[in-house]
Amino acid sequence: MKIRVVQIWGFLMTVLGWIFVACTMAMEGWKITSIGGMGGSSMIKVAWYWSSLWRSCFTDSTAVSNCYDFPVLWSVEGSIQIVRGLLMSALSLGMLGFVLSLLGMECTFIGGKDRSKYKKIYAGGWCHIVSGVLSTSGYAVYAQYVSVEYFNPDFDGLKYDLGTPLFLGWVGSAFHSAGGFFHLWSVCTPLCGPQEV
Repeated sequence: MKIRVVQIWGFLMTVLGWIFVACTMAMEGWKITSIGGMGGSSMIKVAWYWSSLWRSCFTDSTAVSNCYDFPVLWSVEGSIQIVRGLLMSALSLGMLGFVLSLLGMECTFIGGKDRSKYKKIYAGGWCHIVSGVLSTSGYAVYAQYVSVEYFNPDFDGLKYDLGTPLFLGWVGSAFHSAGGFFHLWSVCTPLCGPQEV
């Protein structure tokens, strides 16, 4: 397969993965639960509790929502701060990977000679892979935090389920890392192969 095609596929995959991860930062419903809705009454009342990285909300059966925005950075739980930090680091490193990858792609006419372009896309590929690992770690920390409460028999509060943003984020992280591997694969032979004299 031509180097150019592999690099373009890698770039498209990293862009898609980065967009997925960025969207999950703003999405609601990282953890969700509902109470009520049991039979036996003439009127079934249901309430949904859900939370994101930035606020916690309650929605009743009349579709009225009450939200509590987390006021300052240090007022949230440590696990949420860790997740925020990991995801913001992943997005920043992914942006650096975009710049390096664009400069190093064979189809762009900026970035210097072939050998220096290969080094740039190689570095960009590693930025994308590390970015994917950081975002995967962030989602795993949040999922572990929710799961510990859910499976703890002594916990008497609301037991939350994992929400859609976590799964979308894991898919985005996989795309991001896979695109980085495509970038590395595209320059493996020119950088690691035999040198021309």
